[in-house]
Amino acid sequence: MGCLLALTTGVIPRFLVAVIWLLRPAAWDAAFGGPLVPILGVIFLPFTTLIYAIAWAPGVHLGNGRWVWVAIALVIELIGYAGTARSNRERMVRA
Repeated sequence: MGCLLALTTGVIPRFLVAVIWLLRPAAWDAAFGGPLVPILGVIFLPFTTLIYAIAWAPGVHLGNGRWVWVAIALVIELIGYAGTARSNRERMVRA
């Protein structure tokens, strides 16, 4: 059950990023300004990239407090990476 949860939480943000890119390619290109940042975002920080793409608006960009949502997404992802690193470290000590 835990593996299924980990698989879905890893795949769903990447799937939604692909859906948003296919439905709104012009807005996607305007938000990121090129292909390098979104590709790296999907690889390393998919949830933050997804929230950035949703929060970005033409003319407003990330104004009116939208940066808060991106910051919260970044913190959530960093907490997840830190928890994974800690559990891997504890597993290596036991072995």
